[in-house]
Amino acid sequence: MRLPLAGFSCFLALSMAACTPTIDDDGPLQVARTSNVTLVQITPEGVGGITADTDYGEKAIAAALPGFTTSGTQTAEEDSTEWVIAAFNSDGFQVLQVFKGANGKVRAVHGVTHHLTGPNGERIGMTFAEIGTARSDCRDGRNLWRGMAICKARGTDNIQLVYAIPGYDGPFDELPPQGELRKAMLQRIIWTAKK
Repeated sequence: MRLPLAGFSCFLALSMAACTPTIDDDGPLQVARTSNVTLVQITPEGVGGITADTDYGEKAIAAALPGFTTSGTQTAEEDSTEWVIAAFNSDGFQVLQVFKGANGKVRAVHGVTHHLTGPNGERIGMTFAEIGTARSDCRDGRNLWRGMAICKARGTDNIQLVYAIPGYDGPFDELPPQGELRKAMLQRIIWTAKK
């Protein structure tokens, strides 16, 4: 059987992947991941055009995110539910949830779609192992996020990664064993305005 050059390259890549040695489960695993589209990037300074100076309101948030529309919705934080402003892309797909601060400015933003990236290229749906999160940067979730891992994004002090742990059934007052934690999937990227 003759394969075209492109087909041979795919065959060779798959064959080599099948023969790679197993990875030491104690360290982080870095895997390149492709994605369809990046609509917004979350950095320590802000989320797209949203910063600590952005007024909390639908018009101000829409102005900070050209091409997005906004609407009120209710969502969960770790300890409570709250009314927030959701930001939607031009297809009507929810990308962000924006939380109000006591000062009338944006307090926090939750990224909730794989069409955005975190400060180190993190995307919703990637695993703990793919992102390379350090266990020491994590704690167990409580209340509404019970059974989840809440971790600091590498190199930041105001961005958290919230991981769901498929099939984890406790104990819920500690992180799961490393083998289970490595399979945890990123559900939210949370930016908090610096004070």
